Amino acid sequence: MYARAVAILSIVLAIPLAAALVEAHAKLARSEPAAASTLRSAPAEVRLWFTEHLEPTFSGAHLLDGEQRRVDGAEGKVDGTNPALLRMALPALGAGSYTIVYRVVSIDSHVTAGELSFSIAR
Repeated sequence: MYARAVAILSIVLAIPLAAALVEAHAKLARSEPAAASTLRSAPAEVRLWFTEHLEPTFSGAHLLDGEQRRVDGAEGKVDGTNPALLRMALPALGAGSYTIVYRVVSIDSHVTAGELSFSIAR
């Protein structure tokens, strides 16, 4: 009887833990510039904050212009002091629409990919 009660209790306690592990993917929490924003001047860098720490070797981002041409100077990299932050330095950008494309791997090995856009006013 005792063993059965322990087994049932273990299952009941494991369900929330399993749910937490399923939700452990690194999701985009916020960005600068913000998604769908219109800026008065070009940003010097893009910053993407995620809900989980990222694997630096397998995480990155790049920037496309309105004609889907890559315009960033270098691949975005995980910040050295904040492993949930991806940073990308930008060259001088002119007015127009831009898309940030990212693909990150969280420390639990889940892949998250996505994109967001912003524009710079004329």
